[in-house]
Amino acid sequence: MKSLLSIEPRFAETDQMGVIHHATYPIWYEMGRIKYCDDLGMPFKNFIERGIHLAVTELSVNYKKSTRFGDDLKLYTYLIGFTKIRSYFKFELYNQNNELVNTGFATLAWLDQNMKPLNIQKTHPDIFEVFSKHVVNES
Repeated sequence: MKSLLSIEPRFAETDQMGVIHHATYPIWYEMGRIKYCDDLGMPFKNFIERGIHLAVTELSVNYKKSTRFGDDLKLYTYLIGFTKIRSYFKFELYNQNNELVNTGFATLAWLDQNMKPLNIQKTHPDIFEVFSKHVVNES
């Protein structure tokens, strides 16, 4: 499953050159992950209420083309891997001309309230089952 998030960049997200600042993309990725969970029927806020945390352990951003204030952007987020303690997300950002302008990847670890690794399969099988069914095979 791919989740779609429409993004209208804010002027505050630009740098001195009028280009979207490089630090903005990981924030958009986070928005994409939250939307992805919502689309799965697993609202992100419910994880927090259940004492579950998702910590970013790896993040990469690939800038292919500049984006600017006024662009209409589409961020696709999908799960490319999932284990009992980690989730692997990929991000693709397209502009209004349907050009791929940015890609990213994030690894997140499932943690308990004490920030210790959480075996989501054992402790929350409902979450494990839903996420396991939605891994996208990239090949």
